[in-house]
Amino acid sequence: MDPCEQCPSYIRDIAPYQPGKPISELAREMGLDENKIVKLASNENPLGVSPKAKKAIERELAGLSRYPDGNAFELKAALAKRYGVAQEQLVVGNGSNDLLELVASAFLAPGKAAVYSQHAFAVYPLATQARGARSIVVPAKDYGHDLEAMVRAVDDETYVIWVANPNNPTGTFAAPGEIEAFLRRVPERVLVVLDEAYNEYLPAELRGDSVKWLKRHPNLVLTRTFSKAYGLAGLRVGYALAHASVADIMNRVRQPFNVNSIALAAAAAALDDMEFVARSYAENLRGLQQLEEGARGLGLDFIPSQANFLTIRVGKAPEIYKRLLRRGVIVRPVGGAYELPEHLRVTVGTPQENARFLAALAASLRD
Repeated sequence: MDPCEQCPSYIRDIAPYQPGKPISELAREMGLDENKIVKLASNENPLGVSPKAKKAIERELAGLSRYPDGNAFELKAALAKRYGVAQEQLVVGNGSNDLLELVASAFLAPGKAAVYSQHAFAVYPLATQARGARSIVVPAKDYGHDLEAMVRAVDDETYVIWVANPNNPTGTFAAPGEIEAFLRRVPERVLVVLDEAYNEYLPAELRGDSVKWLKRHPNLVLTRTFSKAYGLAGLRVGYALAHASVADIMNRVRQPFNVNSIALAAAAAALDDMEFVARSYAENLRGLQQLEEGARGLGLDFIPSQANFLTIRVGKAPEIYKRLLRRGVIVRPVGGAYELPEHLRVTVGTPQENARFLAALAASLRD
């Protein structure tokens, strides 16, 4: 008997997550020079790594023969000080994706359900399905979360609601007042995961103090990452803030040493590098404007974004995507599970990379 047949059907039915195409893969496939390829597919920081994080990485190299601190004391202490929470309210993960998986492992199972929006982050359905739980997908409203409809969709089997704010891949954003009103209506037994991976890219006037909501809503979990504005995507480190009892449950299913020592040291240092984060925010704002103006100049519609990417409607997106690849530009198609078959998502790059993309897009539309 094939051992794979013993695997639950809900596992065998999972369509694996498809990451952005690596530069090296495109170079091999099309015989291109890696140095001339522009990758704008994975929402990475075009400014690179925080200088303070680089120094921390160098200091940590001598200790690589030792296991990392499984409790992430130094990083948790820095985060606790920054946000005014107890260390018992923190969970550290191998990227914020790991934290989403921890929530699913701890709170979802066959016979339970999770609510999330159409066009929401692909990990939500994957994490839900991998536990044999039922997905309740709520139609999007103007490409974003219809929070009222999501509350109405909660049933007796619902134990988790996934909300990305800003959302990936659409860049849409729900104002703090909307989120607070939503939280007040969600039953207390239902865990709300507010995924704030792109929080640092929000302008000051749009940022709510979501950490303060934890005191009023013990069913709230906030997840954030060092992969975006802090420039540490390759190290994979994120964190969750939650009620201490929820954090305790998440830590029970967390793998020992799930974040490596270099990532822990780099994240603690990057958290203190507010100058780098401010520069990342400013460069991203200029880059978004550049991409928006370029899209308008080409007569293309786009979804207004509050993140570090822009999702543009190009028509025959799969074909345009291939034409861009041939020109050495990697973006992200968002058809399939994201249900945006006419759109491409492009990460904000450097001014030169943005210009390269817009020129390649113009040429690809003419082909």
